[in-house]
Amino acid sequence: MEIIRKVELLRRRVEEEKQCGRSVGLVPTMGALHAGHVSLIDRARKENDIVVVSVFVNPTQFNNPEDLRTYPRTEEADCEKLTNAGVDIAFIPSVDEVYPEPDTRVFDLGPVAKVMEGAMRPGHFNGVAQIVSKLFDMVRPHRAYFGEKDFQQIAVIRRMTELEGFNIEIIDCPIKREADGLAMSSRNVRLTAYQRAIAPNIYRTLQESLEIAKFKTVEQTRQYVINTIDDIDELEVEYYEIVDAKTMQPIKNWTDCETAVGCVTVYCGDVRLIDNIKYQ
Repeated sequence: MEIIRKVELLRRRVEEEKQCGRSVGLVPTMGALHAGHVSLIDRARKENDIVVVSVFVNPTQFNNPEDLRTYPRTEEADCEKLTNAGVDIAFIPSVDEVYPEPDTRVFDLGPVAKVMEGAMRPGHFNGVAQIVSKLFDMVRPHRAYFGEKDFQQIAVIRRMTELEGFNIEIIDCPIKREADGLAMSSRNVRLTAYQRAIAPNIYRTLQESLEIAKFKTVEQTRQYVINTIDDIDELEVEYYEIVDAKTMQPIKNWTDCETAVGCVTVYCGDVRLIDNIKYQ
């Protein structure tokens, strides 16, 4: 595996591969890699000749400085995982390399970015659009891979891709879970032993809500999830919304859309966990 830290070298290397007729898949990450990331890499390897993985904790998408400070950084372990996963190029730049000057771009991301995460974390999705658009411009991959745990983020990235005119196929991949159902996340390492034991109740409640939804309204199902999780010590729901999978807008009736998705954010102690489930 080749480790590249400079943008110009990355551009040159990828272009060399393309000139040889090779297809390129990109997996953007913020490091602290786990089996969920590896599943994205595995998919990319099956569908492309060359796989590029970026490892970069992007400061512009953190609206909470403490969250940025405590985000896990494990470059040595990440590189070992990437090598074992068969990655061709790991792009691991410094902040100054990615942002030689402040990125003042403001993206018109539309309604998909204004609810849920967009409402709770002002500026977050604009920061996501900034870094992903930069990576897309650097690599110009044929395909880019993202995990469905960040369900709303994928809609935002599709919108940014359309706005910027990138000819890149956005591939969304299923959530990878621990054996007890907890969605894999780099933040999970911050959970105490007790918090790690109770955190799977988030997904367990979402699964239970699938049955509730068969005979209850959207709002009743929503309240069931919120109340059930909030009743568990050290778990507190920040939001739970049942939305149209395409528009990310909340629905009132199950017949309002083709596919409804329940998106939840829960504080487990001071660790912010997200998850989602499809109802149709």
